[in-house]
Amino acid sequence: MRTFKCAMVLVEDVKRRRARDVDTVALVVAAGRGRRFGGELPKQYAALDARPVLHRTLAALAGHPKISAVRAVIHADDRALYDQAAAGLTLLEPVPGGATRQQSVRFGLESLEPAAPARVLIHDGARPFVAADVIERVLTALDEAPGAIAALPLTDTVKREAGGVVAETLPRGGLWRAQTPQGFDFARILAAHRAAPDADLTDDAAVAELAGLPVRLVEGASDNVKITTQDDLERARQRLGAQRYEGAAEFRTGSGFDVHRFGPGDHVMLCGVKLAHSHGLIGHSDADVGLHAITDAILGGLSAGDIGSHFPPSEARWRGAESAVFLRHACDLLRRRGGTLVHADVTLICERPKIGPHRDIMAARVAEICAVGAGRVSVKATTTEGLGFTGRQEGIAAQATVTLRLPPCPLGS
Repeated sequence: MRTFKCAMVLVEDVKRRRARDVDTVALVVAAGRGRRFGGELPKQYAALDARPVLHRTLAALAGHPKISAVRAVIHADDRALYDQAAAGLTLLEPVPGGATRQQSVRFGLESLEPAAPARVLIHDGARPFVAADVIERVLTALDEAPGAIAALPLTDTVKREAGGVVAETLPRGGLWRAQTPQGFDFARILAAHRAAPDADLTDDAAVAELAGLPVRLVEGASDNVKITTQDDLERARQRLGAQRYEGAAEFRTGSGFDVHRFGPGDHVMLCGVKLAHSHGLIGHSDADVGLHAITDAILGGLSAGDIGSHFPPSEARWRGAESAVFLRHACDLLRRRGGTLVHADVTLICERPKIGPHRDIMAARVAEICAVGAGRVSVKATTTEGLGFTGRQEGIAAQATVTLRLPPCPLGS
């Protein structure tokens, strides 16, 4: 089944909302996996202002006086994430999407068919800054046409590339950058999607065009950006920081420490780099003391327990696991809290192997795992002058300190 709730519930829910100005349902497309975004979470569930991106999107649409109801189309595996994002909002039950965006939109439209709204606004779940006046302009244009989209005229010179060089300069007059929301007469856009199920078009206006429906252009907004990459998310956070916190932030320091003893083997993993050695390190995972220490430092700065509480050694699935998995998880938790890794400093304590020749590549590897610039990671090494278990070459220790930047929160929270 493609719905989580029966059609009768939807019909009654929309009927209860008919007191609003127009019978318009907003369909929020949030079933994508965000392959360009990276990270553990899809982009629509990444933290923005201490709440998921999708929450802000849903709230903007649900709060508009001319939108009767809001429904999201989500990935079937994301229901728990969606429930967190939708907390506190009055919305229709979500429905699961399909393998492509176009298929997801069609499934969403078909789920609305029993209620037969007059018109529908289709909006990207990862466009959290849609403004009320943009929504209003799209709705007003629908009074005169079966389709209308928010868009911005191109201001940059446009080049066509071939083989890595400029092949042609294209006239930019009459060219627009499409945004969402995109609004349509409900029955006609549903019919257009059903008529082109495999067309693989990039937006719903293209589906309408293929069906011969005229689509009006109305002025969008430069702030109505779609979050696609980690850089997009960081810019969105900076924008909110400037608006809400006037540049303020909360900085935290976390520390981590880890030890693993030597055992049989011909290499060790240190800070994500494989180094040939006369012995291996013994541990439930790959025993990378450097990554374990950094992971614990980040978790400590978040007051989120330690590495063992997130990846219990009693669970067989973590046996031999790459420690990069643990560090990515900690960084994803940090991003979900709206935070960033300002700096990570790790010290490896051992007599052998020699760390100096490998420090730069280790720092680069840690930075890659954390999705930060290499200048935000420091890897150092020291010995204990032959003293203690590291001096006797019985094992390797690591200690790490991280600086985290988080949105400010009230004392005591």
